[in-house]
Amino acid sequence: MKNWFILILAALAFSACNNGESNDETIAADAIEIKEGQDNPEPRFEWSETEWDFGTIVDGERVEHTFRFKNVGDDALIISNATASCGCTIPVWPKKPIPPGETGEIKVEFNSSGKNGYTTKDVTILANTTPVKTILKIKAEVVKNKS
Repeated sequence: MKNWFILILAALAFSACNNGESNDETIAADAIEIKEGQDNPEPRFEWSETEWDFGTIVDGERVEHTFRFKNVGDDALIISNATASCGCTIPVWPKKPIPPGETGEIKVEFNSSGKNGYTTKDVTILANTTPVKTILKIKAEVVKNKS
């Protein structure tokens, strides 16, 4: 009997905490859609290129390329993260906001050690832009050292 009493009290306490409030966290589509002619100051990437081909490199060689961009938007551009599709690829990105009209760069280093043949790696950039995700690609043909 004592267990039933505790169970009933717990159920009442749990339902009383809700107080009839809705936990619906959906956002109306018109709250996020940009209507034509509506001012929407936001940052925007303009890339010099989004793909880079290193050509033929030798297994074990470390190569790097710097992707350059300009913020052509109306607000500061903030890159929150840059991740590579493989541990052999290391991106380095600016940690400070890039003001409108200013430029920035993302350096990508690729370590070809243990790779063989045609290789493609992605670097995913997350920023306060639309779209949030931008993908940069690097490519290389890795050949064995014939020493």
